Amino acid sequence: MEESKPRLLTVLDVFTVALFLIATYMVFFYAPQEAVMGDVQRVFYFHVATGWVGMLGFIGAAVAGIIYLIKKDRKWDIVGLAAVEIGIVFIFINIVTGAIWARPIWNTWWTWDPRLTTATVMLLIYLAYLMLRQGIEDPDRRARFGAVYAIVGSLSVPLTYFSARIFRTIHPIVIGSGDPSATGSFDMSPLMTQTFMFSLLTFTFIFIDLFWHRIRLGRKADHVEQLRLQTME
Repeated sequence: MEESKPRLLTVLDVFTVALFLIATYMVFFYAPQEAVMGDVQRVFYFHVATGWVGMLGFIGAAVAGIIYLIKKDRKWDIVGLAAVEIGIVFIFINIVTGAIWARPIWNTWWTWDPRLTTATVMLLIYLAYLMLRQGIEDPDRRARFGAVYAIVGSLSVPLTYFSARIFRTIHPIVIGSGDPSATGSFDMSPLMTQTFMFSLLTFTFIFIDLFWHRIRLGRKADHVEQLRLQTME
């Protein structure tokens, strides 16, 4: 199955790269240095943005799972798998950048803070999703499993998001109120806010771009699997 690359996707590729270059410039040269934390605070812009799109991917997988269970169309399983895989990548980056930020601020790479713990559990839940899928040969049964798992697994997303607001935590909440004992909180200046919002926009487009590419790859992989199953009959 030969499928030419849509021109709109090519345009999206170029536009996304341009956004990322601008966002990188804004993070390092446009946004002012934070008075207390210094340059390490700059990781915040990518840290939050990757967390946002990672959770977006997991929620998207749950929506795709619901649609699959209703329509029984395996294209929605392809969509759900793509959303999970991209979500895993971004949440992993979120955790790593969080550790880079935490080292000079908390004097440790890791602590069993509620936000860090729930984010890691969420990541492990979806890594298990990928591994368990591999053990199911039948495509339709695998799709049903993936749909149900993605729906149930999505419960970890709001738990992770609200953990820093519900539990006593040292994780800072920059937007909205948080625990007064949180270490690393800071007030954003107008230039910081502009950079933050632009980073969120940029990573949203990065997600959409990668999502589109992964769905196209998933369709080709599904076609190859169908051919393999036909030859085995």
